[in-house]
Amino acid sequence: MSEPLPLFPLNTVLFPGIVMPLHIFEDRYRLLVRDLIALPPDEAREFGVVAIKVGFEVGAHGVHTIQRTGCAALVTEVTANRDGTFEIIVIGRRRFHVENLDRSQEYLRADVEWLSDTAGGGSSSAATRAADTARSLFDAYRRTVAELTGEDVLEGDAPTDPVDLSYTLAAALVMTLADRQAMLESPDVVSRLRLGTRFMRSEIRAMAAVASLPAASIARTRWSPN
Repeated sequence: MSEPLPLFPLNTVLFPGIVMPLHIFEDRYRLLVRDLIALPPDEAREFGVVAIKVGFEVGAHGVHTIQRTGCAALVTEVTANRDGTFEIIVIGRRRFHVENLDRSQEYLRADVEWLSDTAGGGSSSAATRAADTARSLFDAYRRTVAELTGEDVLEGDAPTDPVDLSYTLAAALVMTLADRQAMLESPDVVSRLRLGTRFMRSEIRAMAAVASLPAASIARTRWSPN
């Protein structure tokens, strides 16, 4: 059964467990924040983050098409600025697939189906093995990036749980938007860990060959289990 969810298209991909700050300045998204603030205290202040496929974040007609797989964002902090804009902190909660879009309101709404995170891999231990391999390689990846930039790509230790680790890799690795979307759309945890492992091996080889970082920008990732 599908559920209604307001959408916020962005030029990025949000993953479950990842903390993201957002500056809200467009009128339609100011309205979205005000609508969320007005919800009863027992209702989740939640919207869906979807990556823009064609178009731009800003402008009344900027977004033409969006990715159909996104991540729900729970608003955990709101700061209202004097000029009517907002600073908010969100944390990714769970993946969804857009079933139907409603463009009739000031901001997008959609009927979504929530996506579960099955282990995959064909055996009960496959996710644990894939996580062990990915975590060991991630340690090497972090050291390589830190040697080149002087900064880590993640605050704190990488999680040990296979599901949480898979999303941390998806957010922390230097990847294109298309690669991040592919990680979000991975059908199960083992597939996501293996895809992340493949990306890491490729980037470590590239950084060793040219002694520099890939063209994509690096941002430090904050992960939260809550």
